[in-house]
Amino acid sequence: MSHTRKSIVTKLFASLLLASLSLGAVAADLLDTVKSRGTLKIALEGTYPPFNFKDQKTGQLDGFDVDVAKLLAAKLGVKPEFVTSEWSGILAGLSAGKYDVIVNQVGITAKRQETFDFSDPYTISAAQLVIRKNETRNFTSLDDLKGKKLGVGQGSNYEEKAKSVAGVEVKSYPGAPEYLQDLAAGRVDAALNDSLMVAYLVKTSALPIKAGAPIGELAKNGIPFQKGNPKFQAALNEALAAIIKDGSFGKVSVKWFGRDVSKPPTAQ
Repeated sequence: MSHTRKSIVTKLFASLLLASLSLGAVAADLLDTVKSRGTLKIALEGTYPPFNFKDQKTGQLDGFDVDVAKLLAAKLGVKPEFVTSEWSGILAGLSAGKYDVIVNQVGITAKRQETFDFSDPYTISAAQLVIRKNETRNFTSLDDLKGKKLGVGQGSNYEEKAKSVAGVEVKSYPGAPEYLQDLAAGRVDAALNDSLMVAYLVKTSALPIKAGAPIGELAKNGIPFQKGNPKFQAALNEALAAIIKDGSFGKVSVKWFGRDVSKPPTAQ
């Protein structure tokens, strides 16, 4: 082989090797990246209590999702690194690789699964009624509230849901504090919100209220990340199963909601 041909072959081999190494780097599983970096980059809104918000006294992020993310990072053997993002752009940021995961009550939907892979669900919710503690009437559906008054948040999905049932007198309020006050005072017969928020409101309110019947289909929330990371997905699900099994998830859940939110909602 001539010097020239040997040089060409050597250069070709080097190019192929470099291409192979580059391809390997691109195809690296997220788990390897996270382990090598030593941190898990976690996106959340930071303005969504009780799930994630900034504590006014400390200025630090706090909330249910923050606690869960810290537990998962510990099980993965890395440190959590939080990034805040407005909800409107949070999924786009994940697509762009600005962070590894989103821990912010992201619903697992068929549409989102076209773009992202998800962990197993870690919270399960549904629309749920709130009723007075001494309520003796049996409200198990919105149909049972025909001819009755139902309090909802103005502009919410639950306002739309309630107004779709003919015969229910829907009263809209700026927020939960207002309709819960009217519920306790007897000015409405029931209120409607997401079961996770109902659990939080019942736990933190001094009013004589309780969780009523869940209504409609269950919604499952999980942790999305970029597709093509099977090792990371397996490790994340193992970490999630581990914190549920060892009781640490349950403790965090009860701390914020008074019940285990990995289970479907029930009436009190």
